[in-house]
Amino acid sequence: MSHSGTPNPHLSTFTCIRCGLVVSAAGPDAEPRSHCPNCLSGTHGRCRARTHPIAVAILRDGDWMLIQRCTGCDQLEAAPVAADDNQLLLIRIAVKPLAQPPFPLEHLAQLRVR
Repeated sequence: MSHSGTPNPHLSTFTCIRCGLVVSAAGPDAEPRSHCPNCLSGTHGRCRARTHPIAVAILRDGDWMLIQRCTGCDQLEAAPVAADDNQLLLIRIAVKPLAQPPFPLEHLAQLRVR
């Protein structure tokens, strides 16, 4: 506890609901952490079901947000990406739409830039 009687996020931890890693409740920037830095899964606050990372969004200021879907209620949530989040997994999530487009890539060869 801090001197004000509130829990100190640097001292509290949680166990990842997906991979079992014991994680600090605060990220490297001292902000509260909403997901596991290893597998990027979290727990949805409303229904306590696991959240699954599905995308990243880049804000106008260049900050990345992790987009998660709750496996219990399908609600989407956005959480800031932390400095210690799994960088390889973040990149894999970011490029997945390019690697698996909803159309055959051969059609791109026929397109002309105007």
